[in-house]
Amino acid sequence: MCGLPRQKHSKPKVEKLHAWAEKQLLRIPGKSELTKALHYGLNRWQSLCLFLQDGRVAMDNNAAERALRPIGVGRRNWLFAGADTGAETLARAMTIIETAKKNGINPQAYLVDVFDRIHDHKINRLDELLPWNWVPLVAEHAEAA
Repeated sequence: MCGLPRQKHSKPKVEKLHAWAEKQLLRIPGKSELTKALHYGLNRWQSLCLFLQDGRVAMDNNAAERALRPIGVGRRNWLFAGADTGAETLARAMTIIETAKKNGINPQAYLVDVFDRIHDHKINRLDELLPWNWVPLVAEHAEAA
């Protein structure tokens, strides 16, 4: 049912865009950057149009853009990380923080809990501490009681 409005409203526009892109390829020199960009899009056309058939597929990548924004903002600060290893550490920390956010977790609560328990956690069960598997220690104690 979700795909019907997309079929009605978006599909004609997407088809026009496809026809326009193919028409441009006929009139633009073969090795230009614009030609490369048009080929890039047309070569991925089936993936681009997936949102027309499946209503669960987002029509845009705004969620991904929002997730990457803190990294772009932080980039200015990372210039002063002191060394490449410092910048790598910051990048890893941002990855963990943004992954926690993406999984609906308060990053500070997650990090405090994981740092408190990681030293005693069995190495073959570290996957339990990944943001998408994480259960706060407080919740585990409440379930045990």
